[in-house]
Amino acid sequence: MKIIITGGTGFLGSSLTKNLLDAGHEVHTISRRPLIKTKFQSENSHHTLDLTKDTLPHSLLSGTDVFFHIAAKAGVWGNYSQYYNANVLATEKILTACQAANIPRFIYTSTPSVVFSGKSINHGDESLTYGNTGFSPYAETKSIAERKVLKANEIGKFQTLALRPHLVWGENDPHLLPRVIKRHKKGKLRIIGSGQNKVDLTHIDNVTHAHVCAMKAMVKNKNLGGNPYFIGQDEPIILWEWLNEVFQLIDLPPIKQKISFRNAFFVGSTMEGIWNVLGIKKEPPMTRFVACQLAHDHWFSIESARKDLGYSPIKNMEEALEELIPWLNSL
Repeated sequence: MKIIITGGTGFLGSSLTKNLLDAGHEVHTISRRPLIKTKFQSENSHHTLDLTKDTLPHSLLSGTDVFFHIAAKAGVWGNYSQYYNANVLATEKILTACQAANIPRFIYTSTPSVVFSGKSINHGDESLTYGNTGFSPYAETKSIAERKVLKANEIGKFQTLALRPHLVWGENDPHLLPRVIKRHKKGKLRIIGSGQNKVDLTHIDNVTHAHVCAMKAMVKNKNLGGNPYFIGQDEPIILWEWLNEVFQLIDLPPIKQKISFRNAFFVGSTMEGIWNVLGIKKEPPMTRFVACQLAHDHWFSIESARKDLGYSPIKNMEEALEELIPWLNSL
């Protein structure tokens, strides 16, 4: 099949690209940055485009069987309009272009943050309502975009669905563990809250597998579409205990110092106010969204994805962590 992937040179995009190329598909990637030469992808199959400004060429879209929209502006801080342009307007443009080109299948990479409420979520499922806290422009704009994607679903003509992978990690992860380890090495990491909160972490191989499962399920079932799916590891961990296990494996001391959720939330709120008044673009050391994420439970059921998409994790947490240690030691 002919497949297009936005964000195809990113962490998830490059993993999915390699997987699909290995399976014999024709894969085209889109990103704002030129392709850094890889062993598995030619420059002819990469397209350097700014999705907020550029028009997708009809010649690229023509004959496409599946369109994966992974590209997004992520983060916990920044100008709302920039998030809106990258996550909402760009998605609208892509949907319109795909419909005009008669592309039959559209898979959107969303996030569990679309249901972020500022409270704990235990074994949450797709019945959860969209959040509206005002704490995170990323969560809000991804929520708007996801709803537009799902609304565009048209049985027999344009299948759309949204995948919500939670806290993606693994080798070459550009954010999650490298950021935590860097902060710990500087002596700036603290346990937020009780330290007993449970969360989902989802290995990159499982997230890639979920995207492939979704594609195959849509090809098999022409009526599948219009729904979101949480993608997780199906084995939530106690976040701070797991991080201390990671630290021990790479010869770093455990984190013992704590700050209450209430105090972290207050610090985050205060910093957000100061950063806004002063127009500081760099991310604050703490925000309300981060305080909630680090102190509260947030883990989800994968039963809908298992039932509709045939998804189950292909790599467990213990195996994945063991494989990752050499890379973590190199950071």
